[in-house]
Amino acid sequence: MSDDVATTDPIKIADLRPKTQLQGKIKKIELFGAFVDVGAEKDGLLHISQLRKERTNRVEDVVAVGQDVTVWVRKTDANTGRIDLTLIEPLKLDWDEIKTGMIVKGKVNKLEKFGAFVDIGAERSAFIHVREMMSGHVDDPAEVVKMAQEVEAKVIAVDRKKRRIDLSLKALDDFTPEDDEPDEKPLTAMEQALRQAMKGERGDAESRRRKKNKSERPEFEELFERTRQQHVPNK
Repeated sequence: MSDDVATTDPIKIADLRPKTQLQGKIKKIELFGAFVDVGAEKDGLLHISQLRKERTNRVEDVVAVGQDVTVWVRKTDANTGRIDLTLIEPLKLDWDEIKTGMIVKGKVNKLEKFGAFVDIGAERSAFIHVREMMSGHVDDPAEVVKMAQEVEAKVIAVDRKKRRIDLSLKALDDFTPEDDEPDEKPLTAMEQALRQAMKGERGDAESRRRKKNKSERPEFEELFERTRQQHVPNK
């Protein structure tokens, strides 16, 4: 084992977890991949399929003996002493890790008239429908969120078959839109009464709008699917 990599006690295989990032050095190259010294009890295996996302015909096209590399743990087997590695940075969230009700953080990476897409580190960007942005009617998603804005939201639906993740901002009581304007002055009693009356009118309008949306749902689903298929989150 190389002294340049392992200067302390070897890392126990049982202590390694999937997605753990490690620094290593290419020790040996084979037709099927490369062995990497990551300072563990055994050298890790970097299979040829894990060198990059594109197809690789020759291991030597990507790595060389003695090369320093950043790798991630894919899986381990303490009984056999095997460590499977990858050069491809893993997703922050795999599909089996995304659960309804969990709170996630991400960055808005696309705005549409019907909502916003958010990169939460999953295979697909998650989606916040305009109805889930805040209580009351929202005409334009840009009124609530902005491109590249960091947001925290609750997962309200996961469809692994359709590769779809639905989020909600209004499900988080402490969410407030970004505001570039100075803080408003406290409302007077008359202004508060007027605002309450306006909320009641908006509530009636929202009820009528929801009934209309039910009839437009097929059109929205088709538009959403086209956008989702075309969109890949930026890494």
